[in-house]
Amino acid sequence: MRQIVLSLLVDNNPGVLARVAALFSRRGYNIDSITAGITNDPKYTRITVAVSGDNQILEQIRNQIAKLVEVRKIVELENSHSVCRELVLVKVMADKKEKQEIIAIADIFRAKVVDVAANSLMIELTGNQNKLDAFLNLMADFEVLEMVRTGITGLGRGVSTLN
Repeated sequence: MRQIVLSLLVDNNPGVLARVAALFSRRGYNIDSITAGITNDPKYTRITVAVSGDNQILEQIRNQIAKLVEVRKIVELENSHSVCRELVLVKVMADKKEKQEIIAIADIFRAKVVDVAANSLMIELTGNQNKLDAFLNLMADFEVLEMVRTGITGLGRGVSTLN
């Protein structure tokens, strides 16, 4: 089983994201991550979908997405030819001593402290999935109160891959 990241250029119409997600649901495929946002051309939305499966399932997913009328282009964002990032916000319970430890760890990962309260810190970190996972593994030594991840988004390197 392997994971791929697909970047879809779709018409910026109501319900397109729901139709893409429904395609996965109908087939019983799981979405590891999905993000969507308007592009530099307001006629189009870029949807980034991370999915896992064997080669046959991944090919079936590509084929089914390509059949959707609103999908203009599909590109697989391969590690060597693209930049993919994710954002995580983590709220950690911390006394004065723990705050210093957490800030030191955050500094190593080039994370930002975005909120400080009497008994907690909120950290913002962007990067690839491995970087975020490594940071979260270290945060497991503390009491994580809340955590949210945005999901993967990305672009192909060099000249535009979708337009």
